[in-house]
Parts: sequence; C-alpha cells; structure tokens
Amino acid sequence: MSKRIGLILLFWGLINLSAQAFEPFVVKDIRVEGLQRISAGTVFNYLPIKIGSTMDNSSTASAIRTLYKTGFFRDVRLEHEGDILIVFVSERPAISEINIAGNEDIESEDLLKVLKEVGLTEGRTFNRSLLDKIKQELHRQYQNFGKYAVRIESEVTPLERNRVAINIDVSEGQSAKIKQINVVGNQVFEEEELIDDFEQSTSGMISFYTKDDQYSRQKLSADLETLRSFYLDRGYINFKILSTQVSITPDKKDIYITINVQEGEVFTISSVKLAGDLKVAKEKLFPLIKVNKGEIFSRKKATRSSDNVTSLLSNEGYYFTNVNTVPKIDNEKKEVALTFFVDPGKRVYVRRINMIGNTKTRDEVLRREVRQMESAWISAKNVERSKARLKRLGYFEDVNVETPAVPGTTDQVDINFKVKEKPSGNLLAGIGFSQSQGLIFNASISQENFLGTGKQLGFSFNNSDVTTQYSVNYTNPFYTVDGVSRGFLLSYRETDAEEADISDFTTNELRTGVTYGIPLNEFDRLRVNFELVDTDINIGNTAPVEVAEFLDDNGESFLNYLVSVSWAHDTRNRSVFPTRGAFQSVSAEVTVPGSDLTYYKMAYKQQRFFPLTKSFILLLKGDLGYGNAYGETTELPFFENFFAGGIRSVRGFTDNSLGDLDSNGEPFGGNVKIVGNAELIFPVPFQEDNKTVRLSAFFDIGNVFDDTDAFDLASLRASVGLAATWLSPVGPLTFSVAQPIREEDGDDTEIFQFSFGSAL
Repeated sequence: MSKRIGLILLFWGLINLSAQAFEPFVVKDIRVEGLQRISAGTVFNYLPIKIGSTMDNSSTASAIRTLYKTGFFRDVRLEHEGDILIVFVSERPAISEINIAGNEDIESEDLLKVLKEVGLTEGRTFNRSLLDKIKQELHRQYQNFGKYAVRIESEVTPLERNRVAINIDVSEGQSAKIKQINVVGNQVFEEEELIDDFEQSTSGMISFYTKDDQYSRQKLSADLETLRSFYLDRGYINFKILSTQVSITPDKKDIYITINVQEGEVFTISSVKLAGDLKVAKEKLFPLIKVNKGEIFSRKKATRSSDNVTSLLSNEGYYFTNVNTVPKIDNEKKEVALTFFVDPGKRVYVRRINMIGNTKTRDEVLRREVRQMESAWISAKNVERSKARLKRLGYFEDVNVETPAVPGTTDQVDINFKVKEKPSGNLLAGIGFSQSQGLIFNASISQENFLGTGKQLGFSFNNSDVTTQYSVNYTNPFYTVDGVSRGFLLSYRETDAEEADISDFTTNELRTGVTYGIPLNEFDRLRVNFELVDTDINIGNTAPVEVAEFLDDNGESFLNYLVSVSWAHDTRNRSVFPTRGAFQSVSAEVTVPGSDLTYYKMAYKQQRFFPLTKSFILLLKGDLGYGNAYGETTELPFFENFFAGGIRSVRGFTDNSLGDLDSNGEPFGGNVKIVGNAELIFPVPFQEDNKTVRLSAFFDIGNVFDDTDAFDLASLRASVGLAATWLSPVGPLTFSVAQPIREEDGDDTEIFQFSFGSAL
C-alpha cells in the first residue's frame, strides 16, 4: 500500500514539476507535436485550455492531468514559445491483434469477450498495467471450470506504426476432480438422497463422458438451488444453506465440497386464496391451482400454479400478466397461508405482424401458418403455435419471435417473426451402397418451396440391384385457403424381389394418383388418396409354388383402382431429430370393385418422444399392419405382403428375412406385421450440441405372420444394440450394431447394418 502511495505522489510530483516552469501568459496559439494516430482535434477537444486563456502553473497541471486521464498518452509535456503553447505528447501504442493459443476447453471467442470487458480489444489503446488484470480475469474464467492449475503467459510484440500484438499462451492443465461432497446438518434425509440429483458428483464409471466429477462454480450454484428446491418441495419452508466450503488439495487435483444446512420443520398449507384483478371468474382459475389446504407445502406446485394462471391470462390477451405467490408463515403452528396475487396489466392487442428475413419465401406462405391475428388481442399460445408451424415448414434454419411494444402506447405490440432461410431446392446425384439394395445410383431435382410459393415439385430417378424407379410429384399445400392440400404423383418402378433375398419374381408397376390433405385441427390431418396402379409380374425359373399358384389363379397383369384414407396426429417439435412430442397414423387402403384384384391393407404407426433430461430422450415406436383379400380374390397378393427385419425394423436380422419361408426356403412375408422399438437417444460424447449426429441404444422386437391365427408371442424375434444416424450433405446415413437376443435356428442374422438415404 505504501509503495502504491509513493508512486502516486511521484506521478503528481512530475506533473507539478512540468507545470512549474511556466510564467503566466495569454495563449495566442496552440500547437500539438508527436501525434501519429490520434488527430489534433481529439487533443483540442480534451484540452481544457483554449486560445485567449491565461496559462499559469495551476492551469498547466490541470491540462496535463486531463490529457493523461484520456489513456491515449504515456507522456505529456507542455512548453511555450512566446505566446504559443506547445503540447508534446507520446502516444500509447494501439492493439493491432490479440492471439490466444493453447485453449481447448474455452473457445477463443469467449475469452476475447472476457478481455473486451476489462478494456482489452483490438483497436484500443494498450496499457501495460492491464496485463496483470487480464491474467487475473482469465484465471477466474478457468477456475469456474475447475481448472485451478491453469498457467497463462503473455507477450507484447511491437509492430510498425506504433502498434502492438498481444500473444497469450494458455496451459490449461487438468480439471480438478471432486473427491467428496459432504452435507452437514441434515437429519431427516440421507446424504445420498440429497445429492442424487446434483449435476456434480464424485468420479464414477462414466464420468469420462459426462464430466460430472469436474468442479464448476456455476454447477455448484445450480446444485445448491437443487438442494434448496428438494427441501422447499417437501414443506421445509425455513430451510437454509448456512455455508458452503470448497477446498482444494495442494496439488490442485482434488476438491472437497462441504455444504452446511439447517433443515427446519415441515409446514402445511392453512389456506389458498386468489387476489388482485383476476379478469376471469375464480371458478375458472381455481382448477389451475395445484396446491390445496391441508397439504404439505411444495414450492414446485406453487410455482406451477402461478405459471398456469399466467398462461391462461396470457392467452386471453393479458400478455404481461404477473402472478406473485405471497406466503404468510405461522412459525408457531407450522402453517403457511398462500395468496396468489394476480396483476394482469392491460389487455394487449396486436397492431402488426411482420415477417423478417424471408428473401425468397413470399409473405403469404408464412402468414398462412400464423395462428395469431392482427388487431386481435395477443395469445401466447397462438404465438408459440405459429412459431412451431413455421419451423415445421422446413424452409428455415431458425425461427425467432419478438413482441416489441408499439411506441406511444401501453396496450399494443407488434409481432416480428424473424426467419433464417435455408436452401429449399436440391439437385442431387450420387452413388452409394446398401446391404439390402447393393449398388445405388440416384438423381433428383426437388424444390420444397417452388419460386417462394410453398408449393413442392420434384423429379427423381433411383437405380439399385433391387429397384429402378422414375417419379415426378407436385403438391400444393394450400390448394384451398383453409389449408386443404392437393398433390399429384406419376411413377414407374421395376422391382427384382430375388435381389432383395425374397422370392424369384419381378414386378413392373406404373402408378398415378392424386392426394388430398385435409387439416382437422392444429395437430390432426386426414389424407385421401386415389390411385391407378398397373402391375405386371414376371416369374423366374426358380419361382416358388406359392407365387406360381397365385398367378395361375389371377393372371400376371393387374389393373387396380386404389383408394386409401389415413389419419395422422403430429405433435413433434420438429420433423427431423425430434426431442419431444408424438406422431401416430392410422391408414387403410382398398382396391375398389372393378379392379383385377380385390384386397385391403390397414396399418398403424406411432412414435413418442419423452425427454428424460436435457440430453437424453426415450423414443418408443410401434408398427402394426394387417391385410387380406375380399370378393373373388382369395388371398392377399404376395407382392403386397408385409416384411420385417433390417435396419428400419428389427435390427440384427437381415432385411425382409423374418416370417415364414416359401417352398424354396426364401422369405415370403405375411399379412400380419408386428414391430416395436424402444430407443434411448443420447448426445455424441464431448459434442452435446451436435445437430447432425444422433446416437441411441435400442431394443427391437417383432415378426410377420401368415394370418392372425398364426400369431404367437413366442415367435417374436428381439435384439439389442447401438445405432447412429448422420445427416450427411448427401442424405441421412444410418448405422447399427445389434445382437439378437431372441432367435431361432435358421434365422438370417447380421450384426452390422447400414443404410443410406432412407427416411428418418
């Protein structure tokens, strides 16, 4: 401290020494010497002396102090020649570049933001005294991540034109690991139960992946709040965290955390009231209150109750509703009276809805997805639903919503939907290989947002050992103003079943049709499809008896009029890599009388996503199918059979291999299909924000059967394994490694399977 005072006294002494040489005079002119980067106007702007001012020792000292305080100069000196004041300055160098090396756990961009906050950034004046402050700040940032052994070295390199380059070398070292977490003062609950939900823990078997044993100040704060919530949700309303001690071993490798608590006692709820300007009837609000008289107090339930009331009023136009939970604590009776005080504010109306960022997509395409109306009161539910519908269009990388207040008003807002467009058209040609289809060549031209109208147009060609297909399709998603879609399809497909390890036959199929999509509500959609299907069957020399007999009875060429109806319910948050919500569909198709073959098929599919944590998701899938013939056709056509097995069905079994075999011992499929999947989806290790790769551990079960009478639970096949899907630039790539856990002799199994370009 005494050293710092001495330096200050020396500094001001030097200033006064510079000022003492002046005899009073009137300034007739001012000249500045020594400038390199800084303009003379800047100096004149800060200089408290003007032409006509009288110079003396006091004004001289004041001028020097003022110029020093700007931080631009490392030396300031005043002289005069007669009535001319001469200001001699020596500029501090400017920071030309800042280079950071050796950092891995913290991005350079984040470190540069920290340096900017303490005054160190490119273009600023360099002050060597900042270097120590910089090191301290960077040390603090790394210690927040548990890296107490970090070493930071800095070097200043002079450059031309009075500039410097600052080079910062970081040696991060190893993160300190949590050796022990102790909770002191707990009497009712065991320590293991209290810390079970902590984000941080001692080292475990998967800590190398989760990094939960690495100390972080932010994570500790979150864990303390978790502990507080644990007690408050169980009625301990007076619970306190008395202190927290974090100690580190001398080698800076192990950390010990001790949390001192005071539990208090359990409080029950004596009464529940609603107060304030409710705007709606209490009878409508009270069912939203999830706490009741006589129950043990729970902060979680109280918070949920406040959120429920806020949500309801926000949907009624009271967008800025504030609901405060006011507890009245009776420490003697161990009771708490809860009052939910409602402050709705004014009902807010929407002046204007703006679309921002859509350079290609027409405004009308976006506006027809918006469920909030202009001039109506704002509804939080409608705004959020509008955002979700815009995301699901598939035209945008990102969609954000802002609701700025209209200047000069207290009850109006604008809604700004800010979108970031992505390419909606694809021109694709490629060669690939699949286990089930062999060599694949494909080419396609597709435009999901044709000329910015939202209409879809596509041409495609696919060729593999199994299938050759040509197709053209067109869809207008808003054929009518109320959202009825209409699409057309024309396709030709040749399929070699033998190459797919089925039976020895080929099919040539020409298909054309029209599809109407009818929205029932925000989540449900009905589709009606009318198709004309012309099919030719050619059998090989080794065709099984089952195929030959069917063709003998029905012929080899068929013209069928197909009608299908499907219902879909979709609440997924996005169509690719969803994290929550569900999708389910029920479909039925039938060939109408007058067709060469009369048959029907029904199917049910479902996907349900359950977020377990921020990073882990449980996915449950089901796929059921049933088909049969009617009228003069005696059995479901063999080329319409269901199949199971493979990477999109029961993994670990060869594609289409499950079910009964034909007379040649090849898979023949069946008219009943049952498949179920359970997957635990988890992030890529050390890349939790990776949006193009998804990993999962799965359990698959299923099979196909000749008919319902043949169904037997004991015949279901099952497997477990790991899977990965990569959204590559040329299409999705899916890999799986599976081990059958329920199989029978003769089953065709595959441990490793992959596919390219299949639907997700």
